[in-house]
Amino acid sequence: MTFNLNVKYRLITLLIVLAAYSSCTKEEYVPIDSKPVVADLTQVPYPKLSDYHFFEGALKNLKPAFGVLPYKPVTELFSDYALKKRFVWMPNGTKANYVNDYSVLNLPVGAVLIKVFYYNNVQPSNSTKIIETRLMIKKESGWIFAEYIWNNEQTEALLTTQSTTRQISWSDINSVIHTIDYRTPEVDFECLRCHARFNNEVIEPLGIKPQNINYAINYSDGPKNQLDKLIEFGYLENNLPQNIISTVDFEDTSKSLNLRVRSYFDINCTHCHIDGGESTMHNLRFAFNETTNPMKMGVGAHAAHYLEGYNNVTVTPGNINKSILHYRMYTEDDLLYIMPPLGRTQRHEEAVQLIESWINSL
Repeated sequence: MTFNLNVKYRLITLLIVLAAYSSCTKEEYVPIDSKPVVADLTQVPYPKLSDYHFFEGALKNLKPAFGVLPYKPVTELFSDYALKKRFVWMPNGTKANYVNDYSVLNLPVGAVLIKVFYYNNVQPSNSTKIIETRLMIKKESGWIFAEYIWNNEQTEALLTTQSTTRQISWSDINSVIHTIDYRTPEVDFECLRCHARFNNEVIEPLGIKPQNINYAINYSDGPKNQLDKLIEFGYLENNLPQNIISTVDFEDTSKSLNLRVRSYFDINCTHCHIDGGESTMHNLRFAFNETTNPMKMGVGAHAAHYLEGYNNVTVTPGNINKSILHYRMYTEDDLLYIMPPLGRTQRHEEAVQLIESWINSL
């Protein structure tokens, strides 16, 4: 009994001493910001990609820092078979808002979208090679672009506004070697061609729409629906509708041919064929929410341009050889007619096969 009381008194004495020390010390607890990213809107774009601290460890490993969340549209924009990794980051205490199924999330000021372009099985070393990283940063005045070109050592990417070209050879899953002159965009002109709405000079992102990311991907803590993940992390207001009408993976043969075609057109064509877009004068509208009407995709529609032998019809049902749309997706050589006009020099074989099946089914 005496022993226990002595222990009790000693503990009380120790606590009093600790409290006294705590009240006398000049050091104060300073909370550590768990988000290491640096994106000062008065200083961006930074001269080097590493200046933002988006990634931990070796830059080329693309291991996202805390607060840098990956995202991935269910069908992606085709860019000469380049692979892509996408991430979103937002400042502390900010959230995006849902607008509707088919519009880009209303991201807060300070948000950054990160898009990395790379190839696997690059020859002759059969290695992974990152080519470029594109950022979109939302300032008070609106979105700006920042283009970073990776060095050959894959240790850093430097800011540029000029277009660059380098030859890339890679091996596909069938061990076929492809070689292209990979060209990055001229920021002050070519980025605007896809991202700007010329009727009101608004710049906006493209792929981060509820309809495009309403499915699960793998995160460090396991698979989760991307919209749910954004809400869980505090990046998105929890006010989504019960059902979101969503695009599908264009290669998912369990989905209808029509849904797959509409999904492919939405991500690859809508940004130009939209009111205020570069092709606003054409009669085609490829947004997923509009293509329930097949004429919006050119079916039986009069073409806005002439191509000899095609009867000026965009899509002739059942006949790919009389469908200008098919020719424009198929050609690799006709720079006047190649579609899309940016980011593609190679034919997207899987998409062409899809479009051929669709036209023949009409």
